[in-house]
Amino acid sequence: MEAFAFHNPTQILFGNARIEELGGILKNDGIRKCHLIAGGGSLRENGAYERIQTSLKAAGIELTETWGVQANPTLDKVKEIVEQLQNSGSEAIIAAGGSSVIDTAKAAAAGCFLKDPWNAFTEKEKIEKALPIYTVLTLSATGSEMNGNAVITNTQSRQKWGMFSPLLYPKLSIIDPTLQSTLPFKQTANGAMDAIAHILEFYFADEKALSTLAIDDALLRTIVEMTDRLHYNAQDIVARGNLAWSATLALNGLSGVGMNGGDWGCHGIEHAFSALHPEIAHGEGLGVIFPAWIEYLSEKTPSQFLRWARCVWNEDTVALAVRRFRNKLHDWGLAGSLRELGIKQNELSTLLDMIMIQPTIGGVFKLNKEEVRSLLMLAF
Repeated sequence: MEAFAFHNPTQILFGNARIEELGGILKNDGIRKCHLIAGGGSLRENGAYERIQTSLKAAGIELTETWGVQANPTLDKVKEIVEQLQNSGSEAIIAAGGSSVIDTAKAAAAGCFLKDPWNAFTEKEKIEKALPIYTVLTLSATGSEMNGNAVITNTQSRQKWGMFSPLLYPKLSIIDPTLQSTLPFKQTANGAMDAIAHILEFYFADEKALSTLAIDDALLRTIVEMTDRLHYNAQDIVARGNLAWSATLALNGLSGVGMNGGDWGCHGIEHAFSALHPEIAHGEGLGVIFPAWIEYLSEKTPSQFLRWARCVWNEDTVALAVRRFRNKLHDWGLAGSLRELGIKQNELSTLLDMIMIQPTIGGVFKLNKEEVRSLLMLAF
């Protein structure tokens, strides 16, 4: 097991009725004025918005708001929010929503102190300061509520890029599983696949990290089991809570301890899918590329993927495990191919150019352009 450092500064409040504590915590932190960032109307429908307002009002905290963050959030929206933050004098951000909202909040929190928010993604500017971020999670997927990552799409350049800063870990995140009980199952399944993908990006990096792999085995099995239960009964609060916490653990640092940073090739590939077609959900795109990636690479080094087959899917061969994986995603109603995602064959060359901005992609397996071309054809 490789040497590592592990630290996560985010405080988690998990469970029902924790939103009511938000105002008091902000007050104790010396915050007098906050800016709420949200997506669509679901925050009002599930009652979270009213509860946030009530809690902040009771603590005497002023609130300004921005709504309309979309899935696969955009740089244009980030810039709009940065201008609002600078004009309003807000001292902190409340991101109430899923990963798109939280990632937008992170980019804006840093962007307030940069010449251009996109410079954080291109590394033209270093993040040295950011507004504090508090989150109320309404869709479990990326673990953004407990990490310093953010992914934003520059629609003009068709680049969907990520960035990280330790200054962007939320100060506090509230995970109330009851807020997710009204989600359409497709959104739950997309989020589950996203969480699975985060674990898989680390899973094949180092077979010596046995304790981390044991945690990852348990998380992967739990995510699948809880999603199955929610497919049957969306109001299963035990399943909802366990799925939510598993998705957080999938990318809060724990799942990658001792894994040399993981591979992340599949994420880079999928980012091209949803940059070219913003209507593609990130989790669903990952559900297409990851089984194909495992199938493709396991033909070269099958032993590297055998533990996953046995410990997660209880199969003796990688081929059978990949089949089980694909069948499960099909049962959840997710796409099984690039074609089913709406990608056309004549767009594959464009995708390849978008993906291969470096000679290779992936931190562990390092696929070259011809290998990625073959992978795309396998996934098509």
